Amino acid sequence: MKTILCCTALVETSPQALPLGAACIASSLSASSDIKASASVKLEAFSLEDIGDSVPETAAEFIASSLQKKYKSIDFILFSVYVWNRQVLEECAALLKKSCPSAVIIAGGCEVTADPLSFKNFDFCISGEGEVSSVSLMKELLRLTSSELSEKIKAGCDFEIQGVYNLNHSYSSGTLRSVMPDVFVLPSPYLDGTINLSEYGGALWELARGCPFKCSYCYESKGEKKIQRFSRERLVKELELFSKSGISQVFVLDPTYNADKKAALDMLKEIRLKAPDIFFYFEARAEFIDRELSRAFSKVNCALQFGLQSSNPDVLKKVNRTLNKEKFTRNIGFLNQDGVVFGFDLIYGLPGDTLSGFKNSVDFALKLYPNNLEMFCLSVLPGTDLSDSAESLGLVWQKEAPYHVIKTSGFSQNDMNEAGLFSFAADLFYNKGRAVPWFMSMIHYLHMKPSVFFEEFEAFLKLQYPAAMAERNCSGYSFEDVKKIQKEFISDFFSKRNFLKAVKLAFDLIELNGAFSILTAEGKESSVSLFYHSDDLMSEAVLDWNFFIKNARPYKNVTRVFKTRNGPDFKIVKK
Repeated sequence: MKTILCCTALVETSPQALPLGAACIASSLSASSDIKASASVKLEAFSLEDIGDSVPETAAEFIASSLQKKYKSIDFILFSVYVWNRQVLEECAALLKKSCPSAVIIAGGCEVTADPLSFKNFDFCISGEGEVSSVSLMKELLRLTSSELSEKIKAGCDFEIQGVYNLNHSYSSGTLRSVMPDVFVLPSPYLDGTINLSEYGGALWELARGCPFKCSYCYESKGEKKIQRFSRERLVKELELFSKSGISQVFVLDPTYNADKKAALDMLKEIRLKAPDIFFYFEARAEFIDRELSRAFSKVNCALQFGLQSSNPDVLKKVNRTLNKEKFTRNIGFLNQDGVVFGFDLIYGLPGDTLSGFKNSVDFALKLYPNNLEMFCLSVLPGTDLSDSAESLGLVWQKEAPYHVIKTSGFSQNDMNEAGLFSFAADLFYNKGRAVPWFMSMIHYLHMKPSVFFEEFEAFLKLQYPAAMAERNCSGYSFEDVKKIQKEFISDFFSKRNFLKAVKLAFDLIELNGAFSILTAEGKESSVSLFYHSDDLMSEAVLDWNFFIKNARPYKNVTRVFKTRNGPDFKIVKK
């Protein structure tokens, strides 16, 4: 009995980092009676975060040696290759070819689909969605004896399977990508047990494949424009399984969940009925939000993420996106009115944009009160429409992963570096500092744009925390660390501008709202020392800092934030 390994390297250990791509291939291989009769299929996933510096060898050496120790002989390996693991898996493939020369090593995934001709260390590459072509290829390989297989590989045989490249990078049927699978009949890696949910605490969930949009920087820009939806029966069964398994969160992978309003509403209803205790993350299009959808989202434990990317319609036009600011603002307003959690993505380095334009986008986004603001450097991903036109658009970028833009006609290299530092400072203060509930009321009090405030915070970090600015890694800072930094900066910043009366209010809001966020995110109850009465701090009066400072009386106390049946609550426990 031969062994087929479906293997990948995850960027981290988290519910969001789950080997779904490799698992889908494993499920399709296992579902084939021809393959099942002569081979066993195994899923293997490694976390680059866990490997880290804990072992003396490199991550590639660790993965290769781990596989060899676990399996007496390695017959076939299918690697799922992405931006974050390409170098590691290419090195791993080279090591395995030396130590296991008879093993057949195959690569698929986004990186392969983008540019299969760039790979050197694999016997075969599969471009496109691999469920159909991987099954066809493995059927051919399993029919051969060891000597026949070796000869076929040496001869560069691709078995005339669409989307399959051999060692010499030839391919059949004159097309780059594999035959699209019929998702309606694909096996579920959750329902067939390929993925053990208990190992991850969460799930990545596909409701459909394909995207109706053609954003030039996205892998989907040359993908399937027709949306294929998985069967409703399968989705309901998966939802029931998620609920029974006790996982806490599900990340929905549809690039535009609300592209079909009827389907979106239907599944939200199923989620509300069958998995009310699970938190769901959706990617959505703000232009398609209306009052009915907003209310439906408000009845589910969820958060929505919107790819704003830029607030400048002319910039967005260059990457095949559109923006109607008035409609965008109105629809986001529905979510705010209904209490729906949402966030925005912004990209710096877009063609036609500038550093000041990027900061204007930050200002536009924060005025809509997002719960998070994610800022990214533009990547010119190979195989995308943007990669075809990048030079003509004046982009200079890294030719290897992660393919970040180095400079553009509007962004000098210094400006790109500054945008990265600015984004880190904003991320640390706003996202990691959980400043959402009080940030914009503070900004209104200061009569200052959010971007100007973050510039001041960035300058403070450069002086007081140069190591943090050099690393640009927020993950090394706990929430308590960030609160301390926020207080240090606010004390210094407000004092220099003679806003001394606002310092105590800011500190109280940081502590009290922080206690609520800890209870919500971590389930931990806590007590905080306050200068003002907690009832006042939780009232609408705090939205106007000038009014609050003039009218609220000091009331030093300790307030306890705790959980009840009806949700988080608070009370003064010591005056």
